Amino acid sequence: MGRSARRTYELADVNIVPSRRTRSAKEVSTAWQLDAYRFNMPVLAHPTDAVVSPELAIAMGKLGGLAVLNAEGLWSRHADVESKLQKVLGRANDDLRPSAAIRMLQELHAEPIQLDLLGAAISQIRDSGVTTAVRVSPQNARRLTPTILDAGIDLLVVQGTIISAEHVSSNEPLNLKHFIADLDVPVVAGGVSDHRTALHLMRTGAAGVIVGYGASAATTTREVLGIGVPMATAIADAAAARREYLDETGGRYVHVIADGDLHSSSDVAKAIACGADAVALGSILSAANEAPGQGWYWPSVAAHPSMPRGTIARFYDEDERTPLEAVLNGPSDDPFGSTNIVGGLRRAMAKSGYSDLKEFQKVGLTVRG
Repeated sequence: MGRSARRTYELADVNIVPSRRTRSAKEVSTAWQLDAYRFNMPVLAHPTDAVVSPELAIAMGKLGGLAVLNAEGLWSRHADVESKLQKVLGRANDDLRPSAAIRMLQELHAEPIQLDLLGAAISQIRDSGVTTAVRVSPQNARRLTPTILDAGIDLLVVQGTIISAEHVSSNEPLNLKHFIADLDVPVVAGGVSDHRTALHLMRTGAAGVIVGYGASAATTTREVLGIGVPMATAIADAAAARREYLDETGGRYVHVIADGDLHSSSDVAKAIACGADAVALGSILSAANEAPGQGWYWPSVAAHPSMPRGTIARFYDEDERTPLEAVLNGPSDDPFGSTNIVGGLRRAMAKSGYSDLKEFQKVGLTVRG
């Protein structure tokens, strides 16, 4: 009686309701634009070393998506990342205790960030001609951003497990509004889980707001911190904040990017239907042959030095892996939607009668229970 709680919904609780019209999937557009950058598919790769290497970022960009490199990951700390990854994967494969592989990840991330390695990794992506995006944490944004900008990025992602426009600290906190105003590149910030925080982040000048914290079967934030993000509700709340901010500013549109609990093409379609403009995929991309984790996945917070909020888990065996293009565009032999992700979204839009993503955000929804 002394507390109240809100009823919220996960993507699994939501279903899409077809309209009176259907159309050919060939007539559906999945293109979207973030600031000046246009993409053929509303798909980002979550910034974890398990998925995003410079090589995968290039492949993703050439397919029409966007991969976000983690500026604080292994590519900025070690010159021989492949051999370091093999040690982590060997430990994860040989030891039944997740803590052993996590401890090795922590040790590898304890090495200092080498700005020359970071710049070289970014330059490799940039020189390929694809849109270049890099993630920094709020704690390291000031220190790393000059190097990142000098390397020639197009988009900066400031991302933490939970991020806010107002951080109270005895040290000098990052003022996102001032930080973004001083930059010449668009900034995407997150993650958030509620309407008020999303609205405050939009008011900082961010071009996009990330909803969620990359939740997957390997993410343990709920177990460690008790913080959970029911994604259907969180996305819808952020979409409401976007409409409010659009009215408040007389037309400035901030993109909403869903990042968490996206395990199949149906989850991607439902995230867009709830109001997202794009999605960030993590564990599902570990099926790609190009993913450095070789079927294993862990979120970047798994390497936190004192409180890891993720584990290392094998999602795909060697014979289940497939080229990145097949994961995104098919063809697929999986009846549960873990490959041909964009094809599944396209068909959901076509079966519901919508020709583009903005229209599809208006589709009818039902909830269970």
